[in-house]
Amino acid sequence: MSDSDGFDLDAYLAHLGWAGERRPDTATLKGVHLAHMRGIPFENLDALRRTAPSLELPDLMVKLVRGRRGGYCYEQNTLLATALRALGFGVTLLTARVVVGTDRIESRPRTHMTLRVDVPGDPQPYLADVGFGAIGALLEPVPLVLGGEFEDAGRRHRFVRVPHRGPLEMWMLEAHISGSWQPQYAFTLEPFEHVDLEVINWHIATNPRSPFTQRLFVQRVTAERHLLLHGSLLTETRADGEVRKRELTDEDDVRRLLDEEFDIEAPEGMKLLT
Repeated sequence: MSDSDGFDLDAYLAHLGWAGERRPDTATLKGVHLAHMRGIPFENLDALRRTAPSLELPDLMVKLVRGRRGGYCYEQNTLLATALRALGFGVTLLTARVVVGTDRIESRPRTHMTLRVDVPGDPQPYLADVGFGAIGALLEPVPLVLGGEFEDAGRRHRFVRVPHRGPLEMWMLEAHISGSWQPQYAFTLEPFEHVDLEVINWHIATNPRSPFTQRLFVQRVTAERHLLLHGSLLTETRADGEVRKRELTDEDDVRRLLDEEFDIEAPEGMKLLT
């Protein structure tokens, strides 16, 4: 399959509500990225049923663009990568080790997909990622450069280098959360191919030890708030920093919440609380 077989750029941008320019420049890159983050929810409903979601473009269009569903990193970033290439950007697929919750980078496999994006005429590459289901996720792409911090639609990020045994330099994305810099994921700039991501996607969606097969992970981002449902815990983080949490105990309440707050239509008969 080519990069564009089964992909409809017009339908994708219309779904995001993007009516801006379609030029391969920094403004378009940031605008489309932010519109995608706010327009398509993050969710792992397929993996919760131990089913690897399809990464084929026609299936991604049906599920994430034309259907009331979302997806996780392999789906989200495959869709974004295809759109950016159609707009004239250069895109390289990367993989990362998620380090939230651990002190040892090597304790986590490379199970996250992220993107290096090259803007024509701009020597500075960017990191783009619409598939990281956490409060530390990028809202807009940020330059792949050390020595400073970046504000992306109200969030703050930076890169640091971390030691490891490999021949390539390892980058760490950090997010400024609750007054401190917190590591999010680590990666090298080695290119990966679509077939590599197919293997990782199958593993993370079917391995019984994968966190995505054990409990719900659902996220939606708006200009006013970040909404995260992790298992039965719903966390709402407002733009002013206020955080509200509540536990859900009823399957019908979870299904109604997905429908009304996340714009997700959960499959009939699926058990949502585990």
